[in-house]
Amino acid sequence: MNKQEIFEALPGLEVPVGSISRGLAQMWGESAAHGRPAPAAEDSKAIQVNFVLLLGLRTTTADAVRQFETAVKFSRRHPSRVVVLCPLPDEAGAKEIRAKVYGECTIGRTKEDTRCCEFVMLCYPASLRTFLENQVSVCLSTDLPLYFWAHGFYSSARMADYNYLMTRSKRMLIDSATAPADALSFPWPRPEAVCDLAHARLLPVRQSLGQFLSRYPMDALCGDLRTVTVTHGSAHPAEARVLLGWVKERMDRCAGNRADYLLKAPEGVPAESLSLIFGYAGKKEFSWKADFKKSHALFEADLGSGRTLLPAAVSLLPAENALSEAMFF
Repeated sequence: MNKQEIFEALPGLEVPVGSISRGLAQMWGESAAHGRPAPAAEDSKAIQVNFVLLLGLRTTTADAVRQFETAVKFSRRHPSRVVVLCPLPDEAGAKEIRAKVYGECTIGRTKEDTRCCEFVMLCYPASLRTFLENQVSVCLSTDLPLYFWAHGFYSSARMADYNYLMTRSKRMLIDSATAPADALSFPWPRPEAVCDLAHARLLPVRQSLGQFLSRYPMDALCGDLRTVTVTHGSAHPAEARVLLGWVKERMDRCAGNRADYLLKAPEGVPAESLSLIFGYAGKKEFSWKADFKKSHALFEADLGSGRTLLPAAVSLLPAENALSEAMFF
């Protein structure tokens, strides 16, 4: 696949790399001339964050467009200056950096409630990577926090090329569902700033389970507990791993808890399924089984105070909401 197809598939106006600011001004001028929402003045953009999205070499054109649309939806809620990086492999033969600009404004209940975002797309060969840091810095607002989303990269070690972003960013976002296997254990420059989008997506599940289990005392949950098993379909191995780790962290607070924690992906289970089962030595039981395709979950429990059967809605956070969760919470 010609990796320049990614850059060409993204919307926007191509401009000379040395004239990005002029290109943004031209873009907003054309929007206003055609009656589309545009910032009335520089300060009306109300940009809140700097946001760099890396579309790594594993990213396909269709995937790149999806991630770009996610960034746009995020920016409608949190007006952003977004720089999208589109690297090219050495064999692509490119000799220069190409740039595009894109922007949009949305109007709330009044014209004064206008929210605008600006995107700069940079397509560059590996041979010019050394010039990228300066170019990205020019595109960002110096007085705003910076967030870095690394998507579709092949190797955690090769991400050293973006060390300046990883060290400057308030948070670095990765998705363990698509990142290299060592991404969560890799010694990043600031490991405390690394956030997993799979963990963020699971927020509604964590909230639902927490609310249900909080009605029982810890002794009832931990007493005679032998196994904690998370089972998943093919669509959710990352979420299953996150869920098991989250449960283990909380159950390990019980004094003397020596339960085994098991992750299973049996054949024949629906792709969109996820379940959590506590195995006890006695008669107690607890299970939560979810089908994300049907948006339905079922709690079944008997933890010493009578049997409970509770249907519940279930979902994962939409991608743009998961970005917000991972960035700000």
